[in-house]
Amino acid sequence: MRIGVLAVQGDVSEHLSIVEKTLKEMKIKGNAVPVKKDLDVDVLIIPGGESTTISKIMKKTGLFDEIKKLDIPVMGTCAGCVLMDRKHLGLMNMGVKRNAFGRQKESFEADIKIKWFRKDYHGVFIRAPIITHVYGECRTLARFENRIVMAQEDNKIALSFHPELTNDTRIHRYFLSLIKNRRDHTNCTKFRTIF
Repeated sequence: MRIGVLAVQGDVSEHLSIVEKTLKEMKIKGNAVPVKKDLDVDVLIIPGGESTTISKIMKKTGLFDEIKKLDIPVMGTCAGCVLMDRKHLGLMNMGVKRNAFGRQKESFEADIKIKWFRKDYHGVFIRAPIITHVYGECRTLARFENRIVMAQEDNKIALSFHPELTNDTRIHRYFLSLIKNRRDHTNCTKFRTIF
């Protein structure tokens, strides 16, 4: 299994590191690979960073149009969440507002409840966006202060926060589980026993 992390800007090394840790925990043979041109991967993570910069580089390299066509699990965190909305890559039926919690000095950490997770998840929010609305098949998985901070549509996940900046691999485990469980990943009974 090849887990791709878009490597044009942002928290690339942090995602590569936690993916390797997750693969070991799940006893899955595979490796995390930085993606700059080659999209020959089983899943893709679009990391946090600066969404405008990432978007410009993606368009310049041709990755933007290629990613729009992907039919594999994709996870976007922070800036990656912004890029997955209908105005950008169009991977999920949702709207996103950048820097919704404020600038760098307003960054914070908080425990959040995630659907199907038995225990709260400690989220790291850095110049975090919010998901303003979801529609169609897109569903809310988590809120903070009644604002949507995590959503899922089929095998795509978007998060306002940075799971790669914690030692908690549950979100990455959930994401990787979508490869084998595309048709039954909404089975909450199953996921309560995993996460």
